[in-house]
Amino acid sequence: MTVLVLTRAFDATSDLVISELSDRGVPVHRLDPGDFSDCLTMDAHIGPTVSAWAGVLRGQRRGLSLDDVHAVYYRRPSPFRPHADMTDHDARWAKSEARAGFGGLLAALDCLWVNHPSRNAHAELRPVALATAARCRLTVPRTLITNNLAVAREFVDSLPGKVAAYKGLGPGGPTSQDADAHALWTTQVRAEEIEDTVSLTAHQFQQWVPKAYEVRLTAVGGRLFAAEIHAGSEAGRIDFRTDYDSNSYRTCEVPGPVADGMAALLDALQLRYAACDFLVNRDDGRWYLVDVNPNGQWGFIPELRGPITHALADLLGGKRP
Repeated sequence: MTVLVLTRAFDATSDLVISELSDRGVPVHRLDPGDFSDCLTMDAHIGPTVSAWAGVLRGQRRGLSLDDVHAVYYRRPSPFRPHADMTDHDARWAKSEARAGFGGLLAALDCLWVNHPSRNAHAELRPVALATAARCRLTVPRTLITNNLAVAREFVDSLPGKVAAYKGLGPGGPTSQDADAHALWTTQVRAEEIEDTVSLTAHQFQQWVPKAYEVRLTAVGGRLFAAEIHAGSEAGRIDFRTDYDSNSYRTCEVPGPVADGMAALLDALQLRYAACDFLVNRDDGRWYLVDVNPNGQWGFIPELRGPITHALADLLGGKRP
């Protein structure tokens, strides 16, 4: 039984898991859906005597029978790339058909997913993630989503210190599947700095939590791996992603109520993997959840690189911890 890894050509995170699975003798097949249909083809059928799609995916090196797929590791597949000779109109149609046909065929695989793309897409909606976290008794900061200038300024003025954290709502970033996406780092904002262009789209403003440090809490199945992130620069203290070189890390224990909340959160969002970011209040030690990333990175924390790799290999390979 094979583990199918769906990711782009260069993905160091997937490489860690693939290497571990291979060392364990677990068959692995790596594909990038973005290669369809340039160097990736499919043949699949279903009918009265067949209860699931049966067929073969053929890449540059070898084919994979859909019947052999035991688990899917959905990492960072690249977007479908239409043939260069197509007109813009035809290219849009071809991409839509590829997502529905090839992407739909993959999504129909009835096996273990880490995570299924539909569950990732649901959990990546910030309003969904924060509301679910709150229902699971995880503490979230006061948060406003609006396109109303007056409401935004009033909200920020009502916060302690009259300052808010502003961050993008979407999953766009340097590794997004959207080729036009760009990173939108967390910034501090005061009421008078909010301009009337706020009315043009949705914006999120969040209570600024005075933090002692951040915690990246990674869940793999029922296992939790947590590390404190101590930023060493001013930019890093606002958003640790802006200055990885200045960060230092230390593994830490997860408070019982947070562990219980995480278990409930993954169950509610139907995720087997998630990387969540918490701010630990420097005054009372409370953990505030600010981000749920169903496909977040974990290799940047040296002390947890091995343990999380092993946990993912256990999960995908069918080994109980």
